[in-house]
Amino acid sequence: MVVLRITVLALVLAFIAPIAVSALLYAVRERGDWRLADRSSAGLLPDPARHPAAVVRILSARTVSWRGIFATHAWVVVKEAGGRTYSRFDYTAWGRPIWVDRFVPDGRWFGSTPEVVFAADGDEAAAMIPDIRAVIASYRYAQPGDYTVWPGPNSNTFVAAIMAAVPAMGASLPATAIGKDFPYDGRWFGRTPSGTGLRLNLGGYLGLTIGWVEGVELNLLGAVAGLDLRRPALKLPGVGRVGL
Repeated sequence: MVVLRITVLALVLAFIAPIAVSALLYAVRERGDWRLADRSSAGLLPDPARHPAAVVRILSARTVSWRGIFATHAWVVVKEAGGRTYSRFDYTAWGRPIWVDRFVPDGRWFGSTPEVVFAADGDEAAAMIPDIRAVIASYRYAQPGDYTVWPGPNSNTFVAAIMAAVPAMGASLPATAIGKDFPYDGRWFGRTPSGTGLRLNLGGYLGLTIGWVEGVELNLLGAVAGLDLRRPALKLPGVGRVGL
């Protein structure tokens, strides 16, 4: 009984309490109609006309309306060397799920300012872009109706698949990226997207990830709690990363 009580308390502290905090923050935040929310540039990308080098960015922002209590939406931006425009790739529930240049490359996601999850420029970025475009072109969940908001495949599953195809990125999506642990390759066991560890996931509902880049993550019904080992911090559902 003592072990059971400790386990229940640990789950409450790790999963329910952080989500409650995130819900409280959402409740006190000033909000308007999400359909009229700001989607302009957040100023996170250099002017392509003055930046001839290749660019790769992975961005993530709180998702629309109350769903932002739990989740973030991720997308990919690339620009070839010498290119004068960016290409943005999102995976959404609308129409054909892979959307190209539908939104401002570094635009606010319905009012939420994005964060940079990964950034590369110059030769490093140029070497990644062919692999990024290849995985987008062959993505297994690219047909209308494939998108599933929970547990996936969703926008974060899509970006996780891209990161897995380019392990040199050495980055991990935030704990709030619900759907990132859905088996993007159809396999429930394998290497982490960074290639620095292993993942076991039961269809996005339950899973365990252990890796140098990803840290230690427990997935429970899509919510993720864990520890960042490389940059010491807690990973909390709803809240995200808390640490140095």
